[in-house]
Amino acid sequence: MSGPNGEPSVTAGREEEELVPEEEYAALNLMLDQINSCLDNLEEKNDALNAKLHELLESNRQARMEFRQQQMDATPPTDSQDRST
Repeated sequence: MSGPNGEPSVTAGREEEELVPEEEYAALNLMLDQINSCLDNLEEKNDALNAKLHELLESNRQARMEFRQQQMDATPPTDSQDRST
């Protein structure tokens, strides 16, 4: 990191460690654990929604196939012998 004039800042290695006390590390660690937990929950919900979506798509596909089959079964065959003119 550089100073205000673009010069590199000179710090002793020990001073940097003292800038962030142990309590702040613990608080950051706790926050990261909470964020990780929230992300895990979101991932689980996303997976569940994705599974439900696939079920819905498959159900929709089946319904469309059944509907088409019913339409084909209900449509009388057009035969030239059935016409009386």
